[in-house]
Amino acid sequence: MQWMWGMVLLWFSFAIAAEPLRLGIGTHKPPYVFQGEARGLEYEIVVAAAKHAGFTVQVTYAPMERLHLRLRRGEIDAIATTNERSGIDAFYSEPHIYYQNVALALRARNYKIERIADLENYSVSAFQRARFLLGSEFQRMAQNNPRYREEAQQIARNRLLYSGRIEVVVADMRILRYLNREVLDQVDVSQPLSEYRIFAATPYQVGFRREAQRDRFNRGLAAIRASGEYRAIERRYAMY
Repeated sequence: MQWMWGMVLLWFSFAIAAEPLRLGIGTHKPPYVFQGEARGLEYEIVVAAAKHAGFTVQVTYAPMERLHLRLRRGEIDAIATTNERSGIDAFYSEPHIYYQNVALALRARNYKIERIADLENYSVSAFQRARFLLGSEFQRMAQNNPRYREEAQQIARNRLLYSGRIEVVVADMRILRYLNREVLDQVDVSQPLSEYRIFAATPYQVGFRREAQRDRFNRGLAAIRASGEYRAIERRYAMY
């Protein structure tokens, strides 16, 4: 009889450990996410933490607006990259990564941008949901600027910036630099840029529909930090 109870407990522990997690991740934004390739700095951190938490991860890629909608509908269990400013009701993990966004313009234009509010004077392109994720001052600017827009595809901002079709883009420099190699035959990426460092580093979290899943993920995130796996993933992408 005792061995039967042991088998039951083993089965339950396996069932819990193998719980599927339907994870939505934003579209192609190397070096953080290489869409369809199961790699990238952020992708590997999130998946490693989830696996340490006992999840079997099922990844879906989509633009962030669509992912937030799918989370609300219960079509996925969690999304990355987001944070508590997103405006979506979810259970948010501890920050798993920080992005350093900057405002960028062609240096030849010689703009004077010293604070976020100054962006109201220019046409601006940012990533989807930046109006929420970058804080209240940026949100006010976006609301007051009729020439503000958001792009679902990160690479669109490289094309808009270097072609001169937009005056200022908001981007993480690692993403912009990496995607430059993918637009070399379309625009002149050798043009010097001005960087306006008007943003603090942005903490990003995973948003979950269920509190228990969030708590398990946090434990997995703590585990990969303690074991050195988190740092090993960072080292793989240090060149960016």
